[in-house]
Amino acid sequence: MSDRLHGTAQVAAVVGAVGSVALTLYAGRNNNLPLVMVLIAGWVFAPFFGFALASRISSRWSSATRAALDVVIIVIAIASLTLYARDALGPAHAKRAAIYVAVPIVAWLLMLIGVPLTAVIARRSRSVQIP
Repeated sequence: MSDRLHGTAQVAAVVGAVGSVALTLYAGRNNNLPLVMVLIAGWVFAPFFGFALASRISSRWSSATRAALDVVIIVIAIASLTLYARDALGPAHAKRAAIYVAVPIVAWLLMLIGVPLTAVIARRSRSVQIP
């Protein structure tokens, strides 16, 4: 089960990263500031790169922590693609740059707070003995 979840998370991360960057570039296709577009695309890509780095060292983590990381990246990939597609492919309107700034921040917070919190909870539940 754990290997299948991890494989699914890796596929979700690749699809999420490629799709998110593509949608970001598509949304900004009429922008006259190419350097800004490159920076925003890098910012949108960063949480997926962070997952890749964390995934490389996750073999030393508990199975609950690794599973939490995998679930978080699946949620991030789905949410990112949904939100970016809604903005980039939706009706013609002024594209909101805030979504491309906020989603990676929330993604980082989920990974940097949610995953360690899961590790702490898993550690405590293992140390609690049922009478």
